[in-house]
Amino acid sequence: VGRTEKASWASYMTNSPTVIVMIGLPARGKTYMSKKLTRYLNWIGVPTKVFNLGVYRREAVKAYKSYDFFRHDNEEAMEIRKQCALVALEDVKAYLTEEGGQIAVFDATNTTRERRELLLSFAKEHAYKVFFVESLCDDPDVIAANIMDVKVSSPDYPERDRESVMEDFLKRIECYKVMYQPLDPDEHDKDLSFIQVINVGRSFLVNRVQDYIQSKIVYYLMNIHVHSHSIYLCRHGESDHNVEGRIGGDAMLSVQGKKFAGALKGFVEEHGLPDLKVWTSQLGRTIQTAEELGVPYEQWKILNEIDAGVCEEMTYEMIEETFPAEFALRDQDKYHYRYPGGESYQDLVQRLEPVIMELERQGNVLVICHQAVMRCLLAYFLDKSADDLPYLKCPLHTVLKLTPMAYGCKVDMFDLKVEAVNTHRDRPLVSFRNDVVPTTFLRRNSFTPLSSHDQVKRPRLYSAGNPPQSRRPLLTCIPI
Repeated sequence: VGRTEKASWASYMTNSPTVIVMIGLPARGKTYMSKKLTRYLNWIGVPTKVFNLGVYRREAVKAYKSYDFFRHDNEEAMEIRKQCALVALEDVKAYLTEEGGQIAVFDATNTTRERRELLLSFAKEHAYKVFFVESLCDDPDVIAANIMDVKVSSPDYPERDRESVMEDFLKRIECYKVMYQPLDPDEHDKDLSFIQVINVGRSFLVNRVQDYIQSKIVYYLMNIHVHSHSIYLCRHGESDHNVEGRIGGDAMLSVQGKKFAGALKGFVEEHGLPDLKVWTSQLGRTIQTAEELGVPYEQWKILNEIDAGVCEEMTYEMIEETFPAEFALRDQDKYHYRYPGGESYQDLVQRLEPVIMELERQGNVLVICHQAVMRCLLAYFLDKSADDLPYLKCPLHTVLKLTPMAYGCKVDMFDLKVEAVNTHRDRPLVSFRNDVVPTTFLRRNSFTPLSSHDQVKRPRLYSAGNPPQSRRPLLTCIPI
């Protein structure tokens, strides 16, 4: 896939591919940060992939025996490890040069200046930018917890007891310590671009950020907190518009929707969630749902449902009849399609980025939102692609509990047993009719500016209580 095909707005944040090079002793959270950072960058539309050197090493050496493999005086093993790095770099080059990748995350210890010089030479040869992410940690409790959480289940230790794993892995760390040369921001490495993450984010040192995408990386890494918490996502109770099959608008809850609000209160009380924060949009149906809980809640304007533009408050049948070309276009590429005068799913992802940052920082949060919004949030936590995102199933009257784990996210689904209409539309399987969508009909999607000439100006009902205003088309100015 060429980089010009379906490249999103975020792909143009950087004018050349970037290699993110992780640095740090084992059990410092490098792979955790690599995977989270990759998930985030892909979610905002920057094609990113992790290249974990441990995977290459396990391919080369099928059976791991002990920490002796990582001794600096084990010449045979040192040569194998270097060859694995070179093979991984060839794959990095293929990804960034031929496969449309924008960012490659090189996940390894990279603890010596010699290894980092090799990586810098490789990047210079291919005109890639380099950004180093070093994790420094001297807290023995954090290191021990990381070994227990992640390394015990590593392929290196099949069917080994926890004590022997801990013993071997601590010796492995000592092998790396002998050769470790941390980044030196004052002298040797003062011209490099990097962030040092110190003791799991208690403090940071940032040096020479080169471009916008690197500033996004820094911003993200400074916001992710390693702590135990759960995120609860649900939609508002069923609304009158849901019952009528209409999209958007600012309808109130139906009778069933009100029953769900009561059931949600019971769910929250039953789970006894300490210090639970509740967030809603500024649309009436989420506020009405939260009011029933009898707890404080925050309204977020950016949690409002996707803006359907001229199609607001219409049924899909009405859209197909009134705007057949629009209806067909949206089915062709639902993620990038932008409603006239409205938003696309990709616009929505951009809008929701601050919510993701805040969810990463918070404890337990219940987000009462909308179908498209919930899909975008779910796609971030479950690492879903842009193609799959608009078709994720988020039924009414169901609560999803997301619990971030070491390298992923555990999902528990709670059906609160209050009947509701089904608002899900499956991915279309039929081919598209050319007589409905002219080949010249490419004037508006997520790649074009929001101010493009075909946008229809209309008031947007953003907050509860605003009286509906009639939609008026733009007045046509006729030159005299």
